[in-house]
Amino acid sequence: MNMFLAVRPNPPRRTPHSIGHMQTQTDRQTRTILVPMTIPSEIFPSEGSLPAFGHMQVEGSLKLQPVLPYPQTQTSSMRRTLELMLAALVVLVVHLHTARGQTATLGLADGFSTFNTTGFNVQLVKDSQTLYSLTPAGSTFNFIPTDMMTSRQSNGNYHLGDITFRARKVGSTAWVSGDSSTARKKLTASAVSGSTLASANLSPTLPTTSLLNITRRWVSDGTGIQLLFDVHNSQTVSVEIGALGAPLEFNNIFTGRTAAQVNTICSLFDPYIGQDAGFVQVTPLLGTLPPLVVTPVGKSPLEGWRFLPEATTLTPFYQSQTFEGLYEWQFHTLAYAQNEWVNVTPWNAPTSFVLAAGQTRTYGLEFRVAPSIRGIETTLQANARPVAVSVPGYIVPLDQIGKLFLNYPSAVSNISVSPAGALTWATNTDAKTAGWVGYTVTPHTWGRSRLSVTYADGTLQTLHYYVTNGATKAISDLGNFLTTSQWFNEPSDPFKRSPSIISYDRSVNAVVKNDPRSWIPGLSDEAGAGSWLAGAMKQYVQPSAAGTVKKAVFYYDPTLVPNYVYPTNIFWVSLKINRNTFVHLAITAIMCTSLRRIGTDLKIQSALSFIFHRALYRVARNYPSLVSTHTWQWYINQAVLTVQAMMSRSVGYNLDGLMGETVIRMLLDDLSREGLTQNATFVQAQMKTRWTDWSTQRYPFGSEMAWDSTGQEGVYAWSKFFNDTTTATNALNSIIAYQPLIPHWGYNGNARRYWDNVYGGKLMTIERQIHHYGSGLNALPLMSAFQSSPTDYYLLRVGHAGLSGPMSNIDQGGFAAASFHSFANTLAWEAYSGDYGPNFSGLSMGTGTTIINHPDFGWQAFGGIVNSTSPAVLVQVRDAVRRRVFIAPIAALLTLDAGAFSTVSYTPSTQTVVITITPRPRWFTRCSKCSECTIVGFANCGDLWCWCFETDDDIPRRCWGFRCDLSEWSRSNYTQSGGLRLRLHCTIRVTPFSTKVT
Repeated sequence: MNMFLAVRPNPPRRTPHSIGHMQTQTDRQTRTILVPMTIPSEIFPSEGSLPAFGHMQVEGSLKLQPVLPYPQTQTSSMRRTLELMLAALVVLVVHLHTARGQTATLGLADGFSTFNTTGFNVQLVKDSQTLYSLTPAGSTFNFIPTDMMTSRQSNGNYHLGDITFRARKVGSTAWVSGDSSTARKKLTASAVSGSTLASANLSPTLPTTSLLNITRRWVSDGTGIQLLFDVHNSQTVSVEIGALGAPLEFNNIFTGRTAAQVNTICSLFDPYIGQDAGFVQVTPLLGTLPPLVVTPVGKSPLEGWRFLPEATTLTPFYQSQTFEGLYEWQFHTLAYAQNEWVNVTPWNAPTSFVLAAGQTRTYGLEFRVAPSIRGIETTLQANARPVAVSVPGYIVPLDQIGKLFLNYPSAVSNISVSPAGALTWATNTDAKTAGWVGYTVTPHTWGRSRLSVTYADGTLQTLHYYVTNGATKAISDLGNFLTTSQWFNEPSDPFKRSPSIISYDRSVNAVVKNDPRSWIPGLSDEAGAGSWLAGAMKQYVQPSAAGTVKKAVFYYDPTLVPNYVYPTNIFWVSLKINRNTFVHLAITAIMCTSLRRIGTDLKIQSALSFIFHRALYRVARNYPSLVSTHTWQWYINQAVLTVQAMMSRSVGYNLDGLMGETVIRMLLDDLSREGLTQNATFVQAQMKTRWTDWSTQRYPFGSEMAWDSTGQEGVYAWSKFFNDTTTATNALNSIIAYQPLIPHWGYNGNARRYWDNVYGGKLMTIERQIHHYGSGLNALPLMSAFQSSPTDYYLLRVGHAGLSGPMSNIDQGGFAAASFHSFANTLAWEAYSGDYGPNFSGLSMGTGTTIINHPDFGWQAFGGIVNSTSPAVLVQVRDAVRRRVFIAPIAALLTLDAGAFSTVSYTPSTQTVVITITPRPRWFTRCSKCSECTIVGFANCGDLWCWCFETDDDIPRRCWGFRCDLSEWSRSNYTQSGGLRLRLHCTIRVTPFSTKVT
């Protein structure tokens, strides 16, 4: 059984990250050590003999390879050197084996055809006329993995220019398939003229049974390049095209590359599956280079998005942690909808096309470069493509409304929705710029919905929404589910997991007590700790008396727990690493990964503990009656001790950016506010040590994985704190490259994740995940950056979409799935709760209501509803947390520790703000001496301190009174990003709650 191991050391200092790389302490140049290895059959039996566990998702004949994600600790420079040499040798052997074991059919040996056009420098493989290189004119950046072609030149390897289809004669039921990659043959180039660069008939490389005669053309079109397929019916009867797809190959191959190479030559690509308005964006990972935009030519809709199966056993290891794989643009999908997707509701209504005898229809794609990732929409507009902007996005709670703005030269002629009645819409007058038309969209039905917009010229645009329960209700439902259905209470459990919030399997509606990946039932790592972490953050957002959590561990060792009955349908094995450390391996058909046992830290999980303790500190501080086990002082001290433990012990990757570590930045504020100066100084010093190391590196973000999207959050937070604009900007640009802005709830704000299902899902696949925890966590830097640059609405739109992502994971009953499966034959929520917790922590720390005055769309609220705009802008606060309001025109951030914002009124002419905080009856007392409020701000009303606001001439002063113990209140005024921030902290005598108004 072949597999590969990405080996990385646990260095004493933070080192640049690469794709399975290691380095010595004296040499900071990274070297590849992606190691193929063979697992003995007695440890990893053949697939046919493996006991059943969960199930595995495949596309076609794809078989997922096992992965060992955790690093092996290296104890000496000599050992590191030997492992490096061994790794290089193994990679060389595998490369040679690959070269000998595969037959080259692409035709690389016969050379290339080169074309220099206005927009691009293009190279085609002469024999196949597939794309070999695509470089924008005046640039050296290549969107195609040219350097990997020698490892991808065999049958079954897809390239840009290939085509797949299914067709049948009208009246027949069986589909006849064609695929130009399956059995390649040399093509004969056709004579060309004018703007056509190259042309060839594809018959030699298609099956002899093919019902279609297809000619492919490469055409120069101004600053763009077109790929055209002339599909001709040479039969004597009509032929129905049930599926037609154009495989897309871009350089998303990280295998064997250093961190610098990955960030400077690789890209990620995502689709807008929007029919005629659809497009694909290819974004270089550096985040600052011009992206490629792929759009339809003529009537060539992006109806479906299908993952392309390829062999996975040979370099560069297709569908692995270092090579996600490739996808195809599908013009028609009916043949798949009737077969592989029969149990799935696809993104768009499946279509086919009947080609009459002798008829030809041309399908095509156009490739253009946008000036920047932020400029993709502008590029689409400039090329007369439909553009949609939704406020706040495409995930809309039932207690909110959406604003949709469309821009296209042809007028809207019809709008419909599926399912019927799921959404309603009405035109509005919000648009301020010519070319835009606005609609108010009201949600009615929970779940997925598709809005179809038909324009007068026949163009069809589909917009994909997800409707959740009301925002605060969804959070309440989540908390109730966690503390009831996911509550594990078995006092006899030998692993001491009881009582706790434990992982859950929605497909069988039961907690997960056993799993070969021991961390899942063991309350450990993200996939096991996610549920209790979500429970703690729910208490932080919506405190209630129900629920408590306890961290424990599940492991496999019958000698330690002889009375526990382990399931026999799971294959277990333990390997001894050294005389002091055991790592238990739970092996399944598609993964083999090291676990950690009690007392053995192989992977840092400190951030989860930070978040947990800080959340309960805030609950205990502001709602003392709800916490009886410990005081708030104990919880905040535990958070500090976690920082100390992380930095003083031999904990792996403690110098990496950690998921959710924005909470440490918040902890630092807490310590300062509480007057715990010594602890605050300590925490800041520890974080400065990490930042100092990051500031010396161009790509300081990483993790135990070869490439990751979790370290950027922490790197950004502390680089910004220590005024390191360069490093913070690099981290932000990295996020922009992998977190897209797309008119689709699943892809909008969805940070790149594709391997976590293997380690935390029941359906274990390498696939583009929808709203895994990358969405919520990477949104935090985006929102922070927007608050520093409050006219950069791109950051707001992507950031708010990312924070909204975790809302969609919560089902109607309150269960929260780890992510949504994006493969076209699945399109369903993951059954396991998995590592949802970090995603929810991002939502909890960053969600709020943002009020803007957009140059094209006027006054809008992300997370709220604008009720009026003159003379004051009145906004109902409707976000899930309701403790943060940001007023962009004055860069003012208002926050609460307790209670909730209800409404915010902002008067631009006087720059005054009026806030309403609820629940009023219990938490606040009206000041009896409002007439004494002579200034906007604080006023002493006897035994009350009042927060006073100007409103209008009729009611010149309004205030809320706080019954404060004067020894416990404090006030600070300071300017941040041009906005005034005011803070009041006091204890309310009439209730057990505390509050802070910022």
